[in-house]
Amino acid sequence: MINGKRVLALIPARAGSKGLPDKNIRPLHGKPLLAWPILAARESAYVDAVAISTDSPQYADIAAAHGAEVPFIRPAALAADTSPSIDFMLHALDHYAQAGTPFDYLLLLEPTSPLTETSDVDAALERLEAAGGLADALVGVTAMVTNHPAYAVKIDAAGAISPYAFANFGALPRRQDIEPIYCLDGSLYLSSADALRRERGFCHARTLGFVTERHKAFEVDDFVDFVCIEAVLANLEAIKRDSERSH
Repeated sequence: MINGKRVLALIPARAGSKGLPDKNIRPLHGKPLLAWPILAARESAYVDAVAISTDSPQYADIAAAHGAEVPFIRPAALAADTSPSIDFMLHALDHYAQAGTPFDYLLLLEPTSPLTETSDVDAALERLEAAGGLADALVGVTAMVTNHPAYAVKIDAAGAISPYAFANFGALPRRQDIEPIYCLDGSLYLSSADALRRERGFCHARTLGFVTERHKAFEVDDFVDFVCIEAVLANLEAIKRDSERSH
């Protein structure tokens, strides 16, 4: 609870991944992928409940073994490839409200972003709550540096490259002169329950960007991503030390 407002952390873990089969329960440094966001949320100073939303009884059992509530098995109609994400979130909020335990905030933590930490969860909640009436939602973003669109190129029919946004390569800006821009990184999504119902999503005119560190932007879409995240976890302390020095 934060300032008297109840917080639900929801972990979506639909079965049937095609890119990396059963990726949500794939072992990562000794824990299934879905356990990472569960543990991050459980250790938060503000999260009141951590729930799994899954269509798989097997996934539900694994989530429960790592401390998540299993209030329901997600209906099949909300677990298809084409099912809008907002529907399973509102389903969870409605379930708790009908049970007499409504929530003021919904925090969505996806297993495919396992590098989000408890410190991120707490800082995000504090940031949104401190915004008062100026914002209703917050999403994780990461600075685009090596892949900044200023350096995007296009390829013509003959295979030659040219700058996408500039007349020629001589016009490209120096890296230190480009305007910082950010991309949604999937690390966390947070919204008041009322705004989530009204806007049917996290990103709108009253959404804050929560800047996360570069290494936390890795998402598991395929096996290469999984290998990269394993490498980050194996070197996490060194990465944090390097980050502290650079700041």
